[in-house]
Amino acid sequence: MRLLFFAVCLSACALFPLSASDVPTRKIADDSSLRISVRDAWLNEIPERALTKRPVIHRLPGGGRVELRAEAGRDEFMVILARELTGGAAGAANAAALSSGSFPGWAQGSWILTRRRDTGAATRIRVFLRSDPYAYVQFRPLYNDKCQMDVVLYDACMVRSLPLPVSFERLYTMPVEDVLELAGDKFPRRYFDIDPAGYRDERLLISRIRQFLPDLNFADDGAIDENGVYVYINTLAPQETPRPPAGPPRGTAGASVPGLNCSGFVKWFVDGILRPFTGERLSIGPLKAPFGKRGSSFTDPWEAKRDPFFGLDWNRNLASRAALTLRSPAYAGLEEIEVRAEPFSQLLVRSKNAVSIRNYPGFLENAGYGIEGLKPLLYTLAVDEPGKIYLAAVNNETGPASTPDNPRGAPRLRQYFHVAVLVPYFNEYGSFRIAVFESAAETSFNAFQSRYPAHYVNLVRIPLETGFDP
Repeated sequence: MRLLFFAVCLSACALFPLSASDVPTRKIADDSSLRISVRDAWLNEIPERALTKRPVIHRLPGGGRVELRAEAGRDEFMVILARELTGGAAGAANAAALSSGSFPGWAQGSWILTRRRDTGAATRIRVFLRSDPYAYVQFRPLYNDKCQMDVVLYDACMVRSLPLPVSFERLYTMPVEDVLELAGDKFPRRYFDIDPAGYRDERLLISRIRQFLPDLNFADDGAIDENGVYVYINTLAPQETPRPPAGPPRGTAGASVPGLNCSGFVKWFVDGILRPFTGERLSIGPLKAPFGKRGSSFTDPWEAKRDPFFGLDWNRNLASRAALTLRSPAYAGLEEIEVRAEPFSQLLVRSKNAVSIRNYPGFLENAGYGIEGLKPLLYTLAVDEPGKIYLAAVNNETGPASTPDNPRGAPRLRQYFHVAVLVPYFNEYGSFRIAVFESAAETSFNAFQSRYPAHYVNLVRIPLETGFDP
């Protein structure tokens, strides 16, 4: 049943923005009077009868429309008080005053009761405090006089099984805001009260980067040095750039063009942030130097042969130089530039027929974060650390396979083999987005994440500046 609703949400998301013109959570129109009026006819109704009811649209005293409907799953069914999408989702010039005519079930203020089909027993209540199917508050029965609360953001359990001194049945008719007040400061309200205007600079920077991308090309080991010359990172020798022939014969390759690899692109990005202040580009040599604690005596003998920490050192040096230039030396140390936040410790894991919960260790030394928790982490960073951009260093344990000449193979080492720029932000409608720039191109976060299953990502911070000029 939970997976059914998740699939419905994904389908609706393809038609509408994930968020609309939401209001602060304390100003969401209360629907408790409507729930009181339909408690017996819908919320406590026999499952078979509830599922035969036709959807009904109600208008709330505080404004807005609600579609009351029931939806069936295999073992459970839902009674949904679905708010109408408004504002940006309506797609009109005066969107804030218009309605979309759509009731997807995840618009801000929507309230959902889930019950078993065989016994009618209630299992949970889910409330959407933002117009986002991936951000919600959930309540489950505990004891006769208590219930428990979960707060979920993009499958991360920000709060899990928090006891509340009120019975689950009382939630049927209790104002949602009154329930949230019972949680006190343990309810992370800031993750639901998003002001899209606070992310104008992120959106401006992203648009500036996109303007330059068509002029870039990918080239293995490629970067731009402090003199503006395309060179190879390994040797610092200029890239070969012969003039293309006027009309190459069929079947022959065209002339090579200068370009950037993933590391060179990240440097290009940081140069674009810093050049308006310094008038210069960074030198490549110092960016290769070891930075901070990493590795051990076990990895030392392999640094010359396999250079396992190249991406980590590269990003750290870039972030440190950015902090030094845009802030002060006090912000250039590893403890300031490296992300080590641990806002959650559990993740929901979706399989074909069920949803389970697994522990998420958070930040790990010499690795960073498991990529499966990267999206909710970036959500929390966008809220808690606005005005920051992140350089990501993807890593995993790798090692050559055994051969007849070397039956034991080489030792498995954690290798930082790819870097990228991540910009988490909220668009003008309040929808959460992550812009991903890597290897001289823009990609999607889903593509980035699915490319590296079971990998880790180390993050360092870059202060946001909009005067981008690479």
